[in-house]
Amino acid sequence: MAGKRQRLAQRRKASGYTQEQFAEALKVDRTTVQRWEKGEVDPQPHQRPKMAKLLQLTSRELDELLAADVLPVTSAPSWIVPAQPANDDEMAAWELARRVQVSDVGPETLTRLERAFDELATAYPVTPPHNLLERVRQHSAYVVSLLDGRKTLAEHRRLLVVGGWLSLLGATLHIDLKQGHAATARLQAAVTLARQAEHPEIEAWCYETDAWRVLTDGDYVRALELSLAAQSVAPAGTSALIQATAQEGRARARLGHATETYAAIDKVQKMAATLGIPDRPTEHHYQYDPAKALAYTATTLAWLGDAAAEPFAREVIARLSPSDDVTKWPRRVASANIDLSLVLLADNRLDEACNSVQKAILSGRVVPSNHWRALEVVKAVEVRQLPEAPELREAYEGLKAIEA
Repeated sequence: MAGKRQRLAQRRKASGYTQEQFAEALKVDRTTVQRWEKGEVDPQPHQRPKMAKLLQLTSRELDELLAADVLPVTSAPSWIVPAQPANDDEMAAWELARRVQVSDVGPETLTRLERAFDELATAYPVTPPHNLLERVRQHSAYVVSLLDGRKTLAEHRRLLVVGGWLSLLGATLHIDLKQGHAATARLQAAVTLARQAEHPEIEAWCYETDAWRVLTDGDYVRALELSLAAQSVAPAGTSALIQATAQEGRARARLGHATETYAAIDKVQKMAATLGIPDRPTEHHYQYDPAKALAYTATTLAWLGDAAAEPFAREVIARLSPSDDVTKWPRRVASANIDLSLVLLADNRLDEACNSVQKAILSGRVVPSNHWRALEVVKAVEVRQLPEAPELREAYEGLKAIEA
């Protein structure tokens, strides 16, 4: 069968596909499969990853298989198979096409990097920041090394996107560790990569993340500006848009903008409701879980001084607290206990307030960027000269020493 890609047909059959089944799986006509196997045309670049998966081959193995047994056929278009020996112009065109498809990266590597980022983002709520940061550094360095290699245009964009996500996560960890200069550098890198890759959601997350950073520093006006900037960039329906709106609510609560705060809470709840309740709630830091709306509502109302924060905080604690062992709590439970203690202090339920904040501190789940929230309660207890004040101060200083 001269002129046919015998190995492609053999591999298809060995994989259990007829021509009709193979064509259906790849969303093409049977005649297209026939032309591939005759060597008349090559599969398009976007078809190759799916083809490789169906044939259980790597991308490189597929390329080698497609290159095998290809002989000129008389029925092929003249621009595919030269009728005469190639001249310099033809050779230059072939070389250009070959180089465009040459890659030192490959889809498998990119897929592994994307999965690694998802794992890191999911580990974020339960992993000490300094431990997670080391892994982020390793993956980011690998992305940098791949950027120097040969790759297709599609691979280059995927590499920019995963690099942008890793830079963003790194910035978040630096913020948690109160490492301001490193956080700024990583946020700037993430924005640059997002713009190069034309990925507005990453850019929106950068503004939202910076809003949280300045909010923890007490610059509430700037936090509001950054939250609004994030919303202006974030695509509709994305987690970044919901999170940025929640951040706006917290900034407005600190500024005492009651009407706007309640409006932001309402918008977050409505947007979160459109997502539905997932079968398996995710702790992925950049995928909004509707259950988070409870926690953000509790914090925002507590900062506004609204007693309505109490039931929200208690519900977060009831839903997410896995046991009485505070060291097993996720960060949201620790934060909810701080929110609860603020509300209880305002209501002069002092014993309960001290108990809640002490649990949060002793859990070890209060990252450095959130120390100020715990300290706010500790200082309020000290101002009231409560007998629990020395013990709370000691616990808080111990928390700082651990993270130092």
